[in-house]
Amino acid sequence: MTVLDQAYRRVARPVLFRAGGGDAEAAHHRTLRMLTGVGRVAPLRRAVAALLAREQGPRTVFGVRFPAVLGLAAGMDKDGVAARAWPALGFGHVEFGTVTAQPQPGNERPRLFRLVRSEAIVNRMGFNNAGAQALAGTLAAAGPLGIPVGVSLGKSRTTPVDRAVGDYLASMRAVHGVADYVAVNVSSPNTPGLRELQDRHRLDELLGALTEQAHLLARDDGRGRPVPVLVKIAPDLTEAAIGEVLQVCADRGVAGVIATNTTTGRDGVDPADRATAEQPGGLSGRPLRDRSLAVVRFVAAHTDLPVIGVGGIGSAADGLAMLDAGAALLQLYTGLVYRGPGLVAQVNRAAAARSPREEVAA
Repeated sequence: MTVLDQAYRRVARPVLFRAGGGDAEAAHHRTLRMLTGVGRVAPLRRAVAALLAREQGPRTVFGVRFPAVLGLAAGMDKDGVAARAWPALGFGHVEFGTVTAQPQPGNERPRLFRLVRSEAIVNRMGFNNAGAQALAGTLAAAGPLGIPVGVSLGKSRTTPVDRAVGDYLASMRAVHGVADYVAVNVSSPNTPGLRELQDRHRLDELLGALTEQAHLLARDDGRGRPVPVLVKIAPDLTEAAIGEVLQVCADRGVAGVIATNTTTGRDGVDPADRATAEQPGGLSGRPLRDRSLAVVRFVAAHTDLPVIGVGGIGSAADGLAMLDAGAALLQLYTGLVYRGPGLVAQVNRAAAARSPREEVAA
């Protein structure tokens, strides 16, 4: 364990976890405010980057160049308020959102819960965000980040499932000018009806509309190539259902798959966390690792599409296992909460040592 790891676990994490009387969401917002402050001060950003962003292993995936393998997963910074800080922490990309076509408050609080012994989180946030248009404005004001920007798109809570296509299209139109890729979130368990969009017919309609829209927007703004469209899938799908999703992705020209979102299951939770784990919502973190790894392995074996592996990465070894399973890129969320920013450098360093020359994935 490095000095940085020790400092985070013994000093920073206890302080953050006590914020707001132990309220996990209060601690989350406090962390974002701190990072927003870091992002505003160029000398501070450079100092943080000198400490954390030294390990690089560039790779090109779905036509986009990523300076490092590990990115920040959606959900950590929905509205892009700390956008300028994430590159300094060593992330090779950042995925903002999930955003919806209209601003919405999300579900009632409390809605974010720590399972400390399990190094896990249960959330039922419900896509609380300021809206796709607001995110686009925030990112435009922040300027180029120096790393690829992804935007996760979801369905507004008040939009019926049979009108979801228009909702996603409105969000894509809002963010396409600031996004290097968009991720179609049809797998969160916290918006009623959302996972129905993983059904073959509904997904085919949605992805057909989004990929067509991407081509039209690229033609109209002179971008030259459409923004890549990725699909984020749930870890709770059967292999047969995943196979159907992959077939639709291939048929509709989707650029890649993100595996996986949070799970409604509770396998692997430490007995000490059982009471908290009974809270409804999606589980992320260490208990999800084996299932996410299995899904990444299955997806990689059944499609040529690049895979972004996310779920339960809490060490460099976990990151390497995801890459060995077939992931082209990785993402982190809960591991950052429990292990701190030193984990970013550790994963990137291990991946760069494994593949010292730039890799290219279609």
